[in-house]
Amino acid sequence: MTTQPAATPLPPNARAYPLHTPRGTFAVVDSPAAPDAQPRGVALLLPGFTGSKEDFTLMHEPLAARGYRTIAVDGRGQHESDGPGQDEAPYAQAELARDVLAQAAALRATDGPDGRVAVVGPDTPLHLLGHSLGGQIARAAVLLDHSPFRSLTLMASGPAQISDSQQQRVKLLRDALAVMTMAETWEAILAMGPPEEVGGPARGIGGQDLLRRRWLGTKPAQLLATGRQLCTEPDRVDELAAVPLPFHVLSGASDDTWPVPVLDDMAERLHARRTVIPGAEHSPNADQPLPTAQAIADFWDSVDGTGSRSPADA
Repeated sequence: MTTQPAATPLPPNARAYPLHTPRGTFAVVDSPAAPDAQPRGVALLLPGFTGSKEDFTLMHEPLAARGYRTIAVDGRGQHESDGPGQDEAPYAQAELARDVLAQAAALRATDGPDGRVAVVGPDTPLHLLGHSLGGQIARAAVLLDHSPFRSLTLMASGPAQISDSQQQRVKLLRDALAVMTMAETWEAILAMGPPEEVGGPARGIGGQDLLRRRWLGTKPAQLLATGRQLCTEPDRVDELAAVPLPFHVLSGASDDTWPVPVLDDMAERLHARRTVIPGAEHSPNADQPLPTAQAIADFWDSVDGTGSRSPADA
């Protein structure tokens, strides 16, 4: 895979670069901890369906102030990370999960993007966070191998398939992609109404120009395959609960993709920390980035040095 140059203004002190792994190259935005903050760890951030690394733009700076280096990544075939355009097999959930493990390994490599200095040192905590679809991919990665990570945060990401209303929107999108190009589908979406209301790209950072650019950069096979996953994902909460990591379930106060009571129940089953962000919906990272970042940093601060659940989270 190859990556295109970053086309969106970066957060302060952040830089964009291609993260090279044995499974391909992924476009990332890497925001270091603030110079006056005590370094506390690193986090790998995975965006959701029709999303991109830019969805975390407003969270980098407040997390940096708390001492966290954050690395947001475009997954395979997503925005500025290349991938097959028509073959859906490389976008199977297990393949995307292995990509995440490869990204984590690359961040710990001594020949990583900072030259001979690893982004994540041997004793540095590496936290994993996934938004929506990204949360289910993160879950799959942890179920394959949890050892690279100190914790898992599921942000607006539920236990199984998405709601019936959202499944209808995904079906509308998949039907359109079956007969139209990405550019034609974009124009059809705009003609029908706001993109996020008619099965198109979710609202994101940067306005409609970014939405269009990342839509055209995303591969149709990625959308088809991951859309199907969202509509058929089984409940793997009990399986995840057996993994010895601290979990955090964070959402807005309302969510039409996974209703809030469903997320509440998932958090109980995981013995997870539960955070509800007032004034936010399915994208707390965009709706209320400052309280969302504060809640996430509070959780990461609470994780003990062994990576196990602390007594407060058990």
